[in-house]
Amino acid sequence: MRYVIAFFLPWLSLFLQGKILSGIICLILQITIIGWLPAFIWAVAALNRMYADRRTNRIIREMRRA
Repeated sequence: MRYVIAFFLPWLSLFLQGKILSGIICLILQITIIGWLPAFIWAVAALNRMYADRRTNRIIREMRRA
């Protein structure tokens, strides 16, 4: 679902991740038609980074427990 939001409203995707300043910059970028594609790529990259951080934290937590 987050990828659908990132596709249509990249700035909202960044807001939902807690990146307010990035979301505002992304919104300004998305206002132009040419800037929509970089805004979308930025939002997807941020989502992938968030999921990778979650996986890494889960692995670290399990390694400490073992």
